[in-house]
Amino acid sequence: MSIEKEIKAGVAKAVKALYDVDVNEDSIQVSATKKEFEGNLTVVVFPFLKASRKGPEQTGSEIGEWLEKNVAAVEKFNVIKGFLNLTIAQTHWVDLLISIAADDDFGFKKATEESPLVMVEYSSPNTNKPLHLGHIRNNLLGYSLACILQANGNRVVKTNIVNDRGIHICKSMLAWQKWGEGITPEKAGKKGDHLIGDFYVLFDKHYRGEVKQLIEQGMTEDEAKAQAPLMLEAREMLRKWEQKDPEVRRLWAMMNGWVYEGFDETYKRLGVDFDKIYYESDTYLEGKDLVLAGLDKGIMYRKEDGSVWADLTNDGLDHKLLLRGDGTSVYMTQDIGTAKLRFRDYPIDKMIYVVGNEQNYHFQVLSLLLDKLGFKWGKDLTHFSYGMVNLPEGKMKSREGTVVDADDLMDAMIADAREASAERFADMSREEADEVARKVGLGALKYFLLKVDPRKDMQFNPKESIDFNGNTGPFLQYTYARIRSVLRKAGEFDPQEAAKAQPDEIETQLIQKISDFPAVLAEAGRSYSPALLANYAYDLAKTYNRFYYDHPVLKEENSAVRALRLLISAIVARTLRNTVALLGIEMPERM
Repeated sequence: MSIEKEIKAGVAKAVKALYDVDVNEDSIQVSATKKEFEGNLTVVVFPFLKASRKGPEQTGSEIGEWLEKNVAAVEKFNVIKGFLNLTIAQTHWVDLLISIAADDDFGFKKATEESPLVMVEYSSPNTNKPLHLGHIRNNLLGYSLACILQANGNRVVKTNIVNDRGIHICKSMLAWQKWGEGITPEKAGKKGDHLIGDFYVLFDKHYRGEVKQLIEQGMTEDEAKAQAPLMLEAREMLRKWEQKDPEVRRLWAMMNGWVYEGFDETYKRLGVDFDKIYYESDTYLEGKDLVLAGLDKGIMYRKEDGSVWADLTNDGLDHKLLLRGDGTSVYMTQDIGTAKLRFRDYPIDKMIYVVGNEQNYHFQVLSLLLDKLGFKWGKDLTHFSYGMVNLPEGKMKSREGTVVDADDLMDAMIADAREASAERFADMSREEADEVARKVGLGALKYFLLKVDPRKDMQFNPKESIDFNGNTGPFLQYTYARIRSVLRKAGEFDPQEAAKAQPDEIETQLIQKISDFPAVLAEAGRSYSPALLANYAYDLAKTYNRFYYDHPVLKEENSAVRALRLLISAIVARTLRNTVALLGIEMPERM
């Protein structure tokens, strides 16, 4: 049991004993005492005034006195207005550390067959281009969120929907037909997703040229975009695809196969995976059937051009297109079908979509439509809406070929890590140095993207992310490697010997921070925020480094004190490793 949980249980018992009122432990507010006051933990007293019918200071004093007499962990207390500051007995901190050390799964909850089943969707790439920096943030957020939810005792299914059909796919296919000259990834010496992305950019280049020419001939911009020969050909290809034209389908299958191989390589390198992958080409027909059924029931309506719409004005929204006049589907149709299949395949208790905040409206509409179509779980869908990630140069544009490619970015981060750590790698073999550089480079990338509140837009700065002294992944990794080096040099020690020592102020702080891990993990799960864990790890590492510089470990002559410091070091290392593992970050054993 963490110290916070122990205090909450004690306060609940105190309120019951003193005022005969039952209090839910989860509602009791306990936090670290502010530095300017004496104590380790502070309890907010105001919620208990109704029960005590007394002022905040008297209520705080009565609860403090009860805790001092009945809870062994509480050594003394003081009350500042409505805040009860508790000093925890030094011996209790050491006992707590030893008990945490004995629990390899401290802070983690194990799922059972009765645990909620949560599905997390992330990635959702298009098969017309490689993954880019925006996809990296999406994948890291989704994967980390899945890990956090699982660590909080949920059963989790990680899922991906691949947008493998639509006009954007046909653009790449048409460009390959026209200008590809039979090129393959093997002939080009490129990953398949990169090759297809090149043709998507090539289509846009020629298309913009056609649009410009038509405007010069007197068309409006909208007319030119709609009537450009390349766009008309692409739309015709999409119609043929939906009619299952054999030639178009063969081309589609071949080019998508190239992309899937490329995606798999990127996912593996990034360290993310999926339990189930859905494909829009399989789900869009399910969505079309549901939309047409909704049309029959009067939930949808058809316009004169044959397109099908939903009127959502009574729900505070507008009219939403679901099927085009030519019968082709839109993203919303696909998402309706995918949702149906997922709930058919799994008894999901919670569905979470990890998608950028530019799609907030889309998921408002999806939730409403599923509810109107009779799916009870429609209103319970959760859109984990996150902010955009940009570079100092500004936003990325796939069509213009100005995106930051995920593979290129990972290459650059690993190269930067190798360059920044050249001196540290001097005594390593080439293989070990490469492996450490990989962990440090990717750790820098992952930590920088995950330490920010996911709901905020952010700017990614590669140089800042690789700093070994700031709030970065490499700083955490170096702290971990330093501790592991100390423990290797120390050899075996008896953790029980630490019980004879009295921790000083910073040692107590470290033990308290370690004991905070379950509460931080639980809150990260409640608020869907990997950033809470990232910043907890940074705070723990920063505190440990202050301790390390002021407190000899290996040179300490007092065996009990030495054992205490080694035990603190070992559990800090374990906690750091476990925390950043939930962010998908690997720890090198030495640097």
